[in-house]
Amino acid sequence: MLNFDKDRYVKIQSGAVAIAEVLPAMMRELLQGGLERVFFMGTGGVQFLTLPAVELARSATIMPVSAAFPAQVVLEPPAGLNERSLVVLPSLSGTTKESVQLLSFLKARGVKTLSLTGHKDTPLGRDADYNFTNFAEDDTSSESFYLQTLLIVLSLLAERGEFADFKAVAAELKRLPELLVTVKENYETAAAALASEIKDENYHIFTGAGSVWPEAHYYGMCILEEMQWIRTRPVHAADFFHGTLELVEPGVSVFVFKGEDACRPLGDRVENFARRYTDKVRVLDAATASLPGVSDRTRSLISPVILAAMLERLSAHLEILRDHPLTTRRYYKRVEY
Repeated sequence: MLNFDKDRYVKIQSGAVAIAEVLPAMMRELLQGGLERVFFMGTGGVQFLTLPAVELARSATIMPVSAAFPAQVVLEPPAGLNERSLVVLPSLSGTTKESVQLLSFLKARGVKTLSLTGHKDTPLGRDADYNFTNFAEDDTSSESFYLQTLLIVLSLLAERGEFADFKAVAAELKRLPELLVTVKENYETAAAALASEIKDENYHIFTGAGSVWPEAHYYGMCILEEMQWIRTRPVHAADFFHGTLELVEPGVSVFVFKGEDACRPLGDRVENFARRYTDKVRVLDAATASLPGVSDRTRSLISPVILAAMLERLSAHLEILRDHPLTTRRYYKRVEY
C-alpha cells in the first residue's frame, strides 16, 4: 500500500484499545467520588472525533454527557462545570494552545480532567488529573481517538449498570487493529481510482448521519479543506432536505457516508435522491468492510473507525496526484490565538 507502515499502524491502534484495561477502575473511582456529568472538549478537528461517543451516550444514559468548544468555554462556561464534572481533553500534540488555556481554567474551578495525548511530556500530558498517552500522527490519529473516546463512554455506561457487554466489546476491539489493515488493503484499489477521479474537482458535499456524521464533517473540513484547500459543504443527512438538496445538479459531487447504526436510513434517503440528479454520488459504506470475529453489536459502534481507515487511503493517493502534501498549510502557523 502507498505510504503505509503496517507495523506502526497496528502498534498505534493497539495502544488506543489498551485504554480499556485502565478505564473501569478509573470510572469506578470517579463515580464513587460523586461524578455527575462528563464533557468532551477538543480543539479543532479532534473534537469531531469525540462526537460519536457523545452521541452514543445521548441514547444510552440519562447522565449528562456533552461536547463543548474550549475557546468558548473559557468565555462562557456551561452550567454544571464544577468539581463534580469530568472533562476529557483530546490533543494529539498535547500543546494545543486553546486546550492548554482551558486546562488551567478547569483546574482553577476544581474540575476533574482526563487528557488523551500523543506525547506525555507536554502541558496536557503532564498536568491533567488523568492522562492516557498513545503516540500517533495525523494519518493514524482518527481511529485512535475514536476508539479511546468510545471506550471511555462504554466504561462509564458499564460502571453505571447501563452496558453489560464492556468486556466482550473490549475483547473484540483488541482484534480490530489487524482487521483494519485488511480493510485498508481491500479499499486500496478503489481509493486510488477515486483519488484519480476527484483530484481536479474543487467542491464536494459531504453528508452522513448518526455515528458517521462526525467523520463526514471531519473529512470535509480537516482533510480536504485544511490539508488540500478543496472547498466542501458538510451537512448532516437529516438537514440535507432543508436547503442543500437545491445545490444538487449534474456534475455536483455528493459524498454519502453510511454506518451500521440506527441512523443508516437517513443516508440511504440522501443517496436515493442524489442519484436521480447528479452523476457524481460517492458512497463510503462501513458495512462493506470484512471484520471476521466482530459481532454486529460491536460493528454498530465502530462505523466511523472503519470509514477513517478507508479514507486515509484516499488521502494518501490524493496528496500524490495533486502534488500537495497533507502537511502543507497557508496560515496555520500564522494564526494568533
